[in-house]
Amino acid sequence: MVSTKIHPLTLCLLVSTLAPVHTALGVQPKVEERPNLIFILTDDQRWDTLGFAGNEIIQTPHMDQLAEDGFYFENSFVTTPICATSRASLVTGLYERTHGFTFGTPPLQGQFVDLSYPKLLKAAGYYTGFIGKFGMSFEDDADQDLFDVYDRPGEQFWATTYYRLTRDHTGHRHLTREIGDKGIRFLNNRPTDQPFCLSLSFHAPHAEDIDPRQFIYPVELESLYKDDTIPPAPLSDPHFYREQPEWVRVGLNKIRWHWRFSSPEQYQEMVKGYYRMITGIDIQIGRIRDRLRELGIDQNTIIIFMGDNGYFLNERLLAGKWLMYENSLRVPLIVYDPREDAPVPQRLDHLALNIDIAPTLLQYAGIPIPDSVQGKPLQHAIRGRDDWRTAFLCEHLFENPRIPKSEGVRTEQFKYFRYIDHPEHEELYDLHTDPLEVHNLVENPQYAKVLQELSQQCDDLIEQSLMP
Repeated sequence: MVSTKIHPLTLCLLVSTLAPVHTALGVQPKVEERPNLIFILTDDQRWDTLGFAGNEIIQTPHMDQLAEDGFYFENSFVTTPICATSRASLVTGLYERTHGFTFGTPPLQGQFVDLSYPKLLKAAGYYTGFIGKFGMSFEDDADQDLFDVYDRPGEQFWATTYYRLTRDHTGHRHLTREIGDKGIRFLNNRPTDQPFCLSLSFHAPHAEDIDPRQFIYPVELESLYKDDTIPPAPLSDPHFYREQPEWVRVGLNKIRWHWRFSSPEQYQEMVKGYYRMITGIDIQIGRIRDRLRELGIDQNTIIIFMGDNGYFLNERLLAGKWLMYENSLRVPLIVYDPREDAPVPQRLDHLALNIDIAPTLLQYAGIPIPDSVQGKPLQHAIRGRDDWRTAFLCEHLFENPRIPKSEGVRTEQFKYFRYIDHPEHEELYDLHTDPLEVHNLVENPQYAKVLQELSQQCDDLIEQSLMP
C-alpha cells in the first residue's frame, strides 16, 4: 500500500489558502463565567473514519488532535440511523419512539421543541448560532426563533449540492468550505459580553445522490489518496449478502450499492471520494480551532464532535445506513474541554448516544436538565460515575417500502434486533466473540435464555420510551 499522507507544512498551506481574505486578528475579551460551546456534526461519517480510530489511510489530523486532547468515546452510537430522526434526537435528548419525528411525519411538536438545547441555552442567555444542514422541521417554524444566527447554506437547493447545482467547479466554493467560513464569521461577529453556543452542521460526507460521482469532494483534494489502495470491506463476499432477508436484499441499501460499489474500480474511487470529503471537514475544524486561539477564547470553549449516523461501505454488499448493524449505528464522538486537566483514561468505553448531546451541552452551561430528557450528560461517564447505561434501544420507524422498519437492543456484549413487519425474523449476536455480526445465534439453544431476555428488554425499553 502506498501512502499519500500530506506533510504538516502542506496542510498548513492548504488551510491558509482556504481562510477568508478579511479577518480581524485582534484578540477579543473573554467571557469567563460560563463556557462557550461548539457542537460539530457530520453527515454519514462512520466511527472508523479517523486516524485516531485506527484508520491508516484517512487523513484527519485535526479530528485526531481533538481526540488526543479530549475524551474519545470508543462505543458511540445513534439510536436511529437516519439523519432527520437522529438530528431530532440530538437536539432534544429523546428516542425516536418518544419525539416521533422522521421523514414524512409532521414537524417536531412544540412540547419537544421546548426541551431542545438551543431553546434552553438561548433562554439562559447564550448567544446561539446554527450553520449548515438542519435536516428537520419544527412545529410553527419554531426553529426561526431558536438561533441568533441561523444560516443553512445548501438547503435552499438540494440538501447535498456541494457546488451549487453546477457540474464544474469554476466560480463556486465547496459547501464544506462555505460552512467553515460562516462558522468563522460567527466567531468574529459574536457579542463578547455573553457566552455562545455554535452548532456547526456539515452536509459532508453525505453523497450527492443525484450526481453519478456521488461523493463531491473539494477539488483541491483531487490527488489525495490517489496512490492508496483501499482494503476490501469486511463481509464483502456475496455469501453475506445472500444471508440477508429478502426485504433487505431488494431494499434501498442494495439500490444505492449499485450506485457506489458495484465493481472493484468503483469501490476504490467512491471510498476515496468519501475520505476526501471527511478530510475537507477536517481542514475546516482546523480553521475553527485556529480562529478560537487567535481570538483568545480557545481555553474557554468546549467542542463536541459527532456523526449523525453510521454508513455501509460495501459490507454485506450494501450501501447507506438504516439497518441495526454496527456499521449503521456506530459513529465518532469526541468531547474536548480545555478548562481542566483530563482524568485518565481519555479513551472511554461507555455506551454513548446521540441523545446524550443535549443534556451534555446543558450541563456544561449550568442549565438544569429537564426530567423528561432520556439521554445522560456525558460528564457522568467522563467522571466515572457508576450509574451509566449498560444497554440502549435502537430503532428505525420510517414508513418506507424500501427501508424495512426495525427495533432492537444493544448491550455491552449483545445485539438483538427484529424487523417490525416481519416478526418471524430475529437476529442475535455476541459482540465480544463476533464483532462483525456474522453468526446469528437465534437458533442456538445455548443462547435461548439470552434471546428471551433481550427480546423482553427491547419491549421494556420501548415501553419506557413512550412519554405519558
